Amino acid sequence: MQKERYLRQIALPGVGEAGQEKLARSRVLIVGLGGLGVPVACYLAAAGVGALELVDGDVVKLSNLQRQIIYRTRDLNQPKVKAARKALVALNPEIEIKARAETLTEKLAMRLVAKVDAVVDATDNFSTRALLNRACVAHRRFLVHGGVRNFAGEVTSVLPGAGPCLACLFPLDREPVSLPDEGHNVLGPVPGVIGTLQAVEVIKYLLQLGESLVGRLLVYDSLSATFHEVAVQRHPACPVCSGLYSTNSSSRSG
Repeated sequence: MQKERYLRQIALPGVGEAGQEKLARSRVLIVGLGGLGVPVACYLAAAGVGALELVDGDVVKLSNLQRQIIYRTRDLNQPKVKAARKALVALNPEIEIKARAETLTEKLAMRLVAKVDAVVDATDNFSTRALLNRACVAHRRFLVHGGVRNFAGEVTSVLPGAGPCLACLFPLDREPVSLPDEGHNVLGPVPGVIGTLQAVEVIKYLLQLGESLVGRLLVYDSLSATFHEVAVQRHPACPVCSGLYSTNSSSRSG
């Protein structure tokens, strides 16, 4: 480990060399390499998280470049994970980065989630979000959710057995009603704000620092330049996580 790379981080209270080594031993799954996943991947790679697993079945499109700032015009029509991996390796060649240019399935989600310490939901559809939520609850893995729309965004964290899951918060069995194409319209920097907050949540969890957003939804409104917090409660009849309520575990398994 090149300590000079992480000097500003190692000097922080609660991090130190032991914390940096802990990050180097950590594995994180990032699903979605768009406006949210790009800043998450960049900051986790720069922070020295030892292994990143990237999953996205899409290719780089010209309309992506307004907000997905890891990509360049020369990357057009290339698989996002391939272009992102190349940029991340250039940023930090010390870490391991695996890229899967495929759509997440239930089987793949269960297999990948079981192997990591934390999971990032950087997706743009509820069906994939539901897959990740089920897999994280099944394997008791920390999950950080981010979402953006128009001029606003949101972030929350899930620690199965210690707080509500995403199915307690959203009706994951159906997509929300929206105007045609409205759901994917967003001011470019907004996903950068939310993705950065997701990366902070992951690093805090891996280092066991501060307070997480478990049980809290943080909402950002770029037009009013405000954040506000919404308390999220466990749903006693949640079809995904209600079976965990009787357990006391607040730590990840494995």
